[in-house]
Amino acid sequence: MRIFEIFLFLNEMMRKIFSIPVKFTAFIALYLWWAELPAQQIRMWVPSDTRDYYYQLQESGAQMKAVDLFDAQKPSLNDAVVQFNGGCTAGLISGQGLLLTNHHCGYGAIQSHSTLEHNYVKDGFWAGTLDDELPNPGMYVTFVRAIYDVTDKVLQGVSDDMDEASRQSHIDKNINRLKRTLPKKSWQEITVKPAFYGNKYYAYVTETYKDIRLVGAPPSAIGKFGADTDNWMWPRHSGDFSLFRIYADRNNRPAEYSKDNVPYHPEKYFQVSTEGVSRRDLIIVYGFPGRTREYLPAFRVRQITGRINPVRIGIRERALRVMDGFMHTNDTIKLKYTALYARIANYWKKWKGENLGIRRSDALANKEYWEQLTEKELAKQGKADEYREVKTALENTFRDLEPVEIARNVFIEAGYLNNPWMQRAFAVYEMERGLQKGGADAFEREAAKTARSMEADFQKGDRRVNKALFAAMTDVLKEKMPRGFLPEVWSGTAADDIVKAWDQSFLTDAAKMKKLLSGDFKHFENALKNDSGYKMARALINGFYGKINPEYHKRMEQVQTLMRKYVRLQMQAFPRMHFAPDANGTLRVSFGRVEGYEPRDGVYYEPFSTLDGVIEKYIPGDYEFDLPKALLDIYEHKDYGKWEVNGTVPVNFLGTAHTTGGNSGSPVLNAKGELVGLNFDRVWEGTMSDLYYDPAICRNIMVDVRYILFIMDKLGHATRLLDEINLENHQQ
Repeated sequence: MRIFEIFLFLNEMMRKIFSIPVKFTAFIALYLWWAELPAQQIRMWVPSDTRDYYYQLQESGAQMKAVDLFDAQKPSLNDAVVQFNGGCTAGLISGQGLLLTNHHCGYGAIQSHSTLEHNYVKDGFWAGTLDDELPNPGMYVTFVRAIYDVTDKVLQGVSDDMDEASRQSHIDKNINRLKRTLPKKSWQEITVKPAFYGNKYYAYVTETYKDIRLVGAPPSAIGKFGADTDNWMWPRHSGDFSLFRIYADRNNRPAEYSKDNVPYHPEKYFQVSTEGVSRRDLIIVYGFPGRTREYLPAFRVRQITGRINPVRIGIRERALRVMDGFMHTNDTIKLKYTALYARIANYWKKWKGENLGIRRSDALANKEYWEQLTEKELAKQGKADEYREVKTALENTFRDLEPVEIARNVFIEAGYLNNPWMQRAFAVYEMERGLQKGGADAFEREAAKTARSMEADFQKGDRRVNKALFAAMTDVLKEKMPRGFLPEVWSGTAADDIVKAWDQSFLTDAAKMKKLLSGDFKHFENALKNDSGYKMARALINGFYGKINPEYHKRMEQVQTLMRKYVRLQMQAFPRMHFAPDANGTLRVSFGRVEGYEPRDGVYYEPFSTLDGVIEKYIPGDYEFDLPKALLDIYEHKDYGKWEVNGTVPVNFLGTAHTTGGNSGSPVLNAKGELVGLNFDRVWEGTMSDLYYDPAICRNIMVDVRYILFIMDKLGHATRLLDEINLENHQQ
């Protein structure tokens, strides 16, 4: 009998004898957390549920109350966190609306303000006054002001015998009615999001501020140090941070950009601490994680890691080999394709790490054991047959989904993402669809815009590389696309003949493309009808939109229905256990400890990196590992000032918090709720936390706030900003 079963047995005995199941169940949950058994690991939850999980933080040494993290009645730390520009997180660090987020989150804004005269990407940027802070049209941040559990109201009148479309229609009506009744201020909005595959619903009252100005950023040689090589890896040595400021109207409310706007005055912001962290210290991460799928059955995780990921990894490996062959022999091509290479390598590396982590954590065996325990508990309730029926139906549906899911991934990877010629075809295809109603008038409006983007596309690439990529991806489409999903014009034509046909297409020739888009509408129509390359592209794209994608979404709708039942049965099996919902882009709290890790036998990584390691990686002139001369001079003279710790400067550190995409820029807090770091990445093996979180392997990577302050002080000479952050009570 495993320990988990023993505790379930003891819990039942305590319930019968002493009638104290709640306290003992809390003890079980606490024990499970400490023992890190394969049951549901609760490390990421909705802030309004903090009371349910706070005993874990207390046992880890938290020196604050649950209401300090989230309070429904008054400002709390959740009011110091924002979703940054829809995809990252940021934290307020002053009473003047100063925001701290990642350099890679603010990179687009930094780049947009850079010129030959003022290259902020290369040299960094530090605003000397409020007037020097730079506006960013279109940028926004979103606060979550209140969270409500609205499950009963959203699911009112909904029954299991409804088909998915009817169910969703009824839910949408309930949500629309609910939005009219929930309390909010005129400038606030309400968003309702499902959790547990639709078994629960939360309503979020939000405020969005649209005047966000760039305040400070280190040179990219610091903010992106290690760039692609170090991505998903440890040790890291990146100063991945940037500073922005929220501006508001005179009433401190959201407003579009105006020179009359003033810095936003928050009711709550994070006190920045310079005390640092030590091994085993508690860390709390607040942010907006994008997506996790922790409740998938073992069958599905095995399918993803054994069938789906290998297809995606294999396609990207072929694309990377093609580019690598050119980039190693031609510096001009290397410069042109560095960004594309990095983008392709990003998730190629992530999927490989995900597979490795699933194997190392024994996730499949642990999930299967959890499923056995669930069935055993449901048998006591007379629901074992229902559970087996749902589980079998779910496995069959995933099995039926596999061919179309592979087809979809082959198309996305080989027919678009890793295929520049097909990307051009997509642009023309979208233009053609838009012109079907607008005709000649629409062509005149769209042609010039498309011509400009195409001209830029031709200039940034190289025909030889793009042709080689197209040839490789054509082979992939013919080899990997499941039977019945590849159009006849592709399956019935030899790969060499396909490449030859495209070689003559306007899609691959800058002069032909320019002539096409500078002509009249009739000429454009005729070219689309007669160009062999474009006709093949249209057939492939129509196959995706007409067959692959509809079939995929049909199957996924069936998955959604079954997963809702599957998760509901798990929750019914353990009614006293707290289940945390998967991440879905809404505000979450996570926690862990500062810890090193052992990625493989005989290898152990310390949880800290320092400026010494930055210098060790330095490669003069390298786009990833070059360094500003000012930093090299500081190191040579050991001019660290008050940021010196044991003869160096702390840079990055590791923790066991559960994070994912969207947690970039998340504030990292200590046991007192003070800001000690900035989340920016995960370790390679820990990327599997999107499918299965295991604190023995999963590690999030953070910038030590002392490195941020050191760079601001010694390189940026940003005295104004350091004074604003107010470090008086936290100097070492």
